[in-house]
Order: sequence, then structure tokens, then C-alpha cells
Amino acid sequence: MIAIMGLGLGDSCMTWRMMVSALALMALTGTALAQGDVIAERRAGLKRMGAHMDAIKPMAEARGDVKALEPRIDDMIAWFRTMPTRFPPGSDRGDTKALPAVWSDRAGFDAANTRLLGQLDVLKAAAASGDTAAFATAFQATGPQFCGGCHRNFRAR
Repeated sequence: MIAIMGLGLGDSCMTWRMMVSALALMALTGTALAQGDVIAERRAGLKRMGAHMDAIKPMAEARGDVKALEPRIDDMIAWFRTMPTRFPPGSDRGDTKALPAVWSDRAGFDAANTRLLGQLDVLKAAAASGDTAAFATAFQATGPQFCGGCHRNFRAR
């Protein structure tokens, strides 16, 4: 007789049903935890992106050494390239501010992210050139037009 966790599987159909139910419950719990992980990861990433913007702002306003900001912008570009994958189906439930439009208007969400990536390329080029005026102009547009372009349509307040 085969025994799992001390239960003889040949004992009854009830034992089989309990085992199948337990496995199904573990699978559902794992899925819920995985969705929680993706939500926590994207929240942490978005907070990091906000911290980058907060750190860049005084440098842009003071017309400081914008070349030193390239690593921050590189991190932003790398993260936003993966951002759409951080909103898989089913991750609309839980501790998230993502609006249903992220999933119902996926083309619009992806397009907003693509526009932001284009603007980050502009910001990166201005930083690489050391042109503080061009950097300040690009930065002023980044928050309201490109970050805000996504927040207005796809994030709850």
C-alpha cells in the first residue's frame, strides 16, 4: 500500500478527495502569493522610479552636473522596458493602485509606457551631452507629460 503523510491512499475515496482538495488549495494559495509578489515588486519599482525623479529635480533646477545623473536614467530606462510585464492578468486584485484600464486598454497602457521610454531617451541624451539647459527642459516635460500621462489614465489616487 502507498502511504503519503502517514495516510494509506488505498483506505478510501475520502482520503483521495482530501488530498486532491489540499493540493488544489495549495496551488490557489501559491497563485495568490505570486500575484502579491508581482504587485509588491512593481510598487517597489515605481517607488524607486519616483525616488529617481525626486533626486533628479534639484539637479535639473540648479543646472548642476547632469552627466552624473546618467546611472539613474539608465535604471529608469531598464525598469520601464519591463514595466508592461509587471501587470500580468489577475494582478489587478490586492494592494494595487492600478486602474482596470491597465488591462481593459492594454494598447493605451503600452503606448503610454513607450512614450515615456522615448522621453527617457531624450533625457538621457541631454544628460550625456552635459547640456544643462536641454536637460532642464526635458526634465520639466518628463513628469507632467509622460509620467502623468500614465498616472492620469491608469493609476488610482
